[in-house]
Amino acid sequence: MKLDAKIPSGPLGEKWNKHKFDLKLVNPANKRKYTVIVVGTGLAGASAAASLGELGYNVKAFCFQDSARRAHSIAAQGGINAAKNYKNDGDSVFRLFYDTIKGGDYRAREANVYRLAEVSVNIIDQCVAQGVPFAREYGGLLDNRSFGGAQVSRTFYAKGQTGQQLLLGAYSALNRQIKAGSVKMYTRTEMLDLVTIDGAAKGIVTRNLVTGEVETHAGHAVLLCTGGYGNVFYLSTNAMGSNVTAAWRAHKKGAFFANPCYTQIHPTCIPVTGDHQSKLTLMSESLRNDGRVWVPKTRETAEKLRKGEIKVKDIKEEDRDYYLERKYPSFGNLVPRDVASRNAKQVCDDKRGVGKSGLAVYLDFSDAIKRLGQKAVEAKYGNLFDMYYQITDENPYEVPMRIYPAVHYTMGGLWVDYNLMTTVPGLYSLGEANFSDHGANRLGASALMQGLADGYFVIPYTIGDYLANIGPAPVDEKHPAFAKAKQDIIDLTNKLLSLKGTRTVDEYHRDLGHIMWEYCGMARTAEGLQKAKKMIAELREDFWKNVIVLGENEEVNQSLEKAGRVADFLELGELMVDDAFQRNESCGGHFREEYQTPEGEALRNDDEFTYVSAWEYTGTNQPEVLHKEELVFENVKLTQRSYK
Repeated sequence: MKLDAKIPSGPLGEKWNKHKFDLKLVNPANKRKYTVIVVGTGLAGASAAASLGELGYNVKAFCFQDSARRAHSIAAQGGINAAKNYKNDGDSVFRLFYDTIKGGDYRAREANVYRLAEVSVNIIDQCVAQGVPFAREYGGLLDNRSFGGAQVSRTFYAKGQTGQQLLLGAYSALNRQIKAGSVKMYTRTEMLDLVTIDGAAKGIVTRNLVTGEVETHAGHAVLLCTGGYGNVFYLSTNAMGSNVTAAWRAHKKGAFFANPCYTQIHPTCIPVTGDHQSKLTLMSESLRNDGRVWVPKTRETAEKLRKGEIKVKDIKEEDRDYYLERKYPSFGNLVPRDVASRNAKQVCDDKRGVGKSGLAVYLDFSDAIKRLGQKAVEAKYGNLFDMYYQITDENPYEVPMRIYPAVHYTMGGLWVDYNLMTTVPGLYSLGEANFSDHGANRLGASALMQGLADGYFVIPYTIGDYLANIGPAPVDEKHPAFAKAKQDIIDLTNKLLSLKGTRTVDEYHRDLGHIMWEYCGMARTAEGLQKAKKMIAELREDFWKNVIVLGENEEVNQSLEKAGRVADFLELGELMVDDAFQRNESCGGHFREEYQTPEGEALRNDDEFTYVSAWEYTGTNQPEVLHKEELVFENVKLTQRSYK
């Protein structure tokens, strides 16, 4: 199968407007004849469902939480990028486009990224109109702050709660459409399979998480807005419920999975404290605006710190290594996340890490407090400082925060074309669930931008073209494909419930996470990846023999829910390892130790690997087939990425 990205012709800055004009339209009277299914109601899903409902389509929206307000989008802290140039510091749509392409280590499509930068300016206006309380300057104008990977201030923010405030805006728009009757909301309902007829998406299979009832829902198109798969690592900054099941089941029905090995490790997280933890806590990247990252210059000093023989305040300024400022003078502490994370690992590997485990570095605000005053720092980051204090019992106004990298975001996801359609006609993927805009590394404050761009400004146009072509004839819910898909899920549910081994689902998930972090985490090697593939295969085989799934189907059963999700993670883990193994280069979040510059930076191989890897499912226990979408760069020059 040849991948067709459907990128419009013409100059980069004219592609989207030209494409919108060329797309077919559905007239207002006909829109109500179509049903669109939206799975997931975070920023991408809520904005898409609200927008499509307002256009007049019949929308069915599904989320496994008890409210769309609980989507993981609320956890985003630092901000949302937009090329408004309010600071008059040289920003532009093209600069945001260039920074995003460069930040992704030249492994993203030019056309998609430019469109993202182009519509970013509209997102802010939309959200302000919804009442999102963005921070403002003294005179009342919207404020901006800087984020990693950029030398301009383009990040709009609402203290350290930006994701929550943006989601409340989308949620209010969604509720308006629910009240109007254009959107029907299904809460505590999880998608477990995709229904296809003649190769096209026509519906989904769901399980009611309260009653256990398995149901089918028909629609003319299906939108997957189900987030990323970072929880394959067990410990991550994601909500514990975040999973890959909807996307993975769609993958098994023909949707190619793209760039699965591209995982973002966030450098600013509260370090792991022990095996008792089930998730990790993010400290916003915005803290690196005023916080300075450092470790002791010598191993001896670090060892004394770890043993408690000295305190951090005892270390003189000349004995501190502000290693990001030293190595990257142009960007300093605001280098992109992959660069900051790798450098934190390097200094800890050099035995200069702090904390009892030695797996932490300092994020120090003493200079900012002296310069700005504690009240000013509190106004910017107060809720983040309080969250840190509540978790660690350490006051970051008095002692530096201790941080360490952790799994945060996944740049890979379902392959989509320019219209956000997967390789299954009628199946779309939005937000973090797709692969499209971030390449090998996402710049901070770009996730919220992409989710809302896809939902508010892209899908309302592109889905109309598909619907106009297929026509409004009702989907036949009596088609055998619906009954078969439903029975397949019932059979899988019964199979999981029949497993009465001796090990819990969480134990298998934790074991998988250890393997993924050790061999497919911040650094990878060919030898380690081969070892990981064998270990995951053995773990997956053992799972189906020795896991215990308690309870029944006709009730709330989190053991059953987790079992299905972990079974999917075990399969995805193997594919991530395969993808990392075939990509013999380092780029962004994919760092192969065999491929690095003499200075330890990622070393790309543009001659052989300037492509999107898109994997096709071929059957149970069968190797997946690799397809390649070649990336063409006409507007940026591929150079060795440097932030020095």
